[in-house]
Amino acid sequence: MKEVKEPEQKPSPPKKPLIFYYCVALVVLMLLNALFFPTVLERQVYEVPYSQFLTMVDNDQVSEVALDEDSREIVFIGTDENGREGYYKTGVWPDDGQRLLSQLREDPDIVFTAEIPTQANPILAFLVSWILPIFLFVLIGQLLSRWMVKRMGGGMPGGMGNAMTFGKANAKIYVEEASTGVSFADVAGQDEAKDALMEVVDFLHEPQKYTEIGAKLPKGVLLVGPPGTGKTLLAKAVAGEAKVPFFSISGSEFVEMFVGMGAAKVRDLFKQAGEKAPCIVFIDEIDAIGKKRDTGGYGGNDEREQTLNQLLAEMDGFDSSKGVVLLAATNRPESLDPALMRPGRFDRRVRVELPDLQGRVAILKVHGRHVHVDADVDWAAIARATAGASGAELANIVNEGALRAVRQGRKTVTQADLEESVETVIAGAQRKNAVISPEEKKLVSYHEVGHALVAALQTHSAPVTKITIIPRTSGALGYTMQVDQGERNLMSRAELVNKIATLTGGRAAEELIFGPDNITTGASNDIEQATKLARAMITRYGMTEQFDMVALETVNNQYLGDDASLACSAETAAEIDRQVVDTVKAAHRKALDLLKEHQDQLHKLAGYLLEKETITGEEFMALLQNG
Repeated sequence: MKEVKEPEQKPSPPKKPLIFYYCVALVVLMLLNALFFPTVLERQVYEVPYSQFLTMVDNDQVSEVALDEDSREIVFIGTDENGREGYYKTGVWPDDGQRLLSQLREDPDIVFTAEIPTQANPILAFLVSWILPIFLFVLIGQLLSRWMVKRMGGGMPGGMGNAMTFGKANAKIYVEEASTGVSFADVAGQDEAKDALMEVVDFLHEPQKYTEIGAKLPKGVLLVGPPGTGKTLLAKAVAGEAKVPFFSISGSEFVEMFVGMGAAKVRDLFKQAGEKAPCIVFIDEIDAIGKKRDTGGYGGNDEREQTLNQLLAEMDGFDSSKGVVLLAATNRPESLDPALMRPGRFDRRVRVELPDLQGRVAILKVHGRHVHVDADVDWAAIARATAGASGAELANIVNEGALRAVRQGRKTVTQADLEESVETVIAGAQRKNAVISPEEKKLVSYHEVGHALVAALQTHSAPVTKITIIPRTSGALGYTMQVDQGERNLMSRAELVNKIATLTGGRAAEELIFGPDNITTGASNDIEQATKLARAMITRYGMTEQFDMVALETVNNQYLGDDASLACSAETAAEIDRQVVDTVKAAHRKALDLLKEHQDQLHKLAGYLLEKETITGEEFMALLQNG
């Protein structure tokens, strides 16, 4: 392998001493004082002819007069034609000196003074010329410093001193006396993850029994899983159980505008952690700084890469025997740099997956402890209706049920509140004021019964639990709910084909009853789901004879939407499209055939649903069996 030498870094020019900037500021102040402030402080004196002075005296426009013997000038205070007071001076006419003095002394409205000052107070002049500019410079500097710190992520008050906090890690610190308030009892549905993290807690409690045998604590534990599964909650629970200081910071907080500031924050974070060891450092969303480094050498983010390099160096440098444990969470593990994932840095990866049926029941009970619920609430029924829900979504369902109980004026949450909250999360709230024409309402009724009837007439289909034609805020004019009685981890090819047929049952009912020319746009979501499922059968699950067990697409992110991209030639992609169309067409024909055979039951069930608007699964099955 060819070794690539790093380019030599040019030495940065030496910084100017602080006295240089003080001298520059002093020169600027002197120039401002010389050019601007004297004209401001000095009173403006108007020079007038002697004849005008006599006229102003005769017109009683002069209030004070002083005679300057040295310069033979008269300085006086007078008012102009508009009544505005001003300072004036004029020369003395020699022949009229006696006349002037006698007239001034005889006039009671004129004060004859020894001197009229035309300059400001020297102390005031000093304050305005020097102290005021310095004060203004300091004030402007403080305001600019605060503004720059807020714009560049300093985040802490303190004026000019904030420039020294750019390299500080703004991690939230929970110490033992003020712990996170979370323990493993607050985390439900993640028993495997708790077992994996319990070892970390035990090491922090009794490190000697591990060091005696020579075992070392994992330097890093990476929590991976979909959003809302409780990764951050688990990290806080570890700190709460171990009763050690807990440093919490987000990966995005390391990213700064200036190159090198993120690395400085990493150094400061590990320095603080070393001083408070044993402790736990938690970095949430570590993919913000831990992404794979650019191998092309162009277009990379130097700041992010320097931060990552500093994190790698710090993880190599600290001693795990001191009890500093690094926890991190991400829902994009495939994007992390391999150097960060190797043993010696993140030694252990803990998967925090979506909870199963029992886990959902436990999570609902944990959140139900904080809500007044009826004693007859069936948590298992709610858990079965929320397959694939995360812990955060389950918490939201319980809260929505409590809000509905408040709106209904009740003090406790009932089973009906929780069931309605499930539907609210899935399909949105009811649109009680929506106006739907009788023709559209009839069509929606046949559409939803078509789904339910095809599902009930097939084997390997989840039982129907509810059918409604009440519009929802998500845009759905109705929906059919199917809930499995148990937890399903695997699905057979027959089950997938039946599910596609059920999805096409609504459109098939429209075609059968109203004719092909009157089909509507109401099946758009059904079409999307059926197409996605049929494509997955061919490209990911290997359920075709032609392609057999060949992966034709790759999943880009299993925790964020399962986005996939084809990994095949254009000819193969065209053949995949043909097989997807054939699969959906076959399921559609199957749904049509089933509805044609049971058309009388379709009419009966649709009429009953049109009358009631909402029917349960028990009502549906009773009518189907009696029909």
